[in-house]
Amino acid sequence: MASLSSTAHTIPPVLRFRATDSKSLSVAPAKSRVIACCVRSENLVKLGAGVILSRGPVVKRSLQKRLVIRSATIEEIEAEKSAIEKDVKTKMEKTIETLRTSFNAIRTGRANVAMLDKIEVEYYGSPVSLKSIAQISTPDGTSLLLQPYDKSSLKAIEKAILSSDLGMTPNNDGDVIRLSLPPLTSERRKELTKVVAKQSEEGKVALRNIRRDALKSYDKLEKEKKLSEDNLKDMSSDLQKLVDTYMKKIEELCKQKEKVSPAT
Repeated sequence: MASLSSTAHTIPPVLRFRATDSKSLSVAPAKSRVIACCVRSENLVKLGAGVILSRGPVVKRSLQKRLVIRSATIEEIEAEKSAIEKDVKTKMEKTIETLRTSFNAIRTGRANVAMLDKIEVEYYGSPVSLKSIAQISTPDGTSLLLQPYDKSSLKAIEKAILSSDLGMTPNNDGDVIRLSLPPLTSERRKELTKVVAKQSEEGKVALRNIRRDALKSYDKLEKEKKLSEDNLKDMSSDLQKLVDTYMKKIEELCKQKEKVSPAT
């Protein structure tokens, strides 16, 4: 078959053609369709432009993209889990350390330099930590001695202590400031117990928030098809065990602080 004409009434039983232009096919006025195509038969390949085919439907073939979803390997799952757990442990350790610092700042019957950790002094127009502008020591179990590096800051230090919740009156002799710890009354002890309980609960809330954020990270990995449902359950279970461990640490710190007596 050397050519095809518009008057041809038959077409070889096997025809394969490919459109060379992605634009819409035009319709010839003689009720025929005109395209540039490659006509193939068993022994013939003919390239032509404007070849007239008999009237009939034109088949459009679309390319379909194959979507391949690859499951994460065991190594990748372990790496993701390890990264999240490391972040969780870091945040939980920071929570425990913050709580321990807060407990140390609560006045008990024994002098402790950590009691002044939260005291800030207005120094040359800016709030600074008391520890950064004065040397603090404990001459005995019931008093604190503050020796400022700059004596001009004595008044500011005295004011900061008076405005704090330490419940102590500073003794300023012009060179140093002495703080004496009065014995704890039963009423004051009850107040401190409430403060300890409140700070403990705040620590537990912080741990729950850390767990919540970690679970969101796990859920995201599952949606991205990096974790299976079983993986998610296992990792969530391990996370809860870790949270329980740090919850117990908070309870232990709380009990230790509540047992503190005026003589300790």
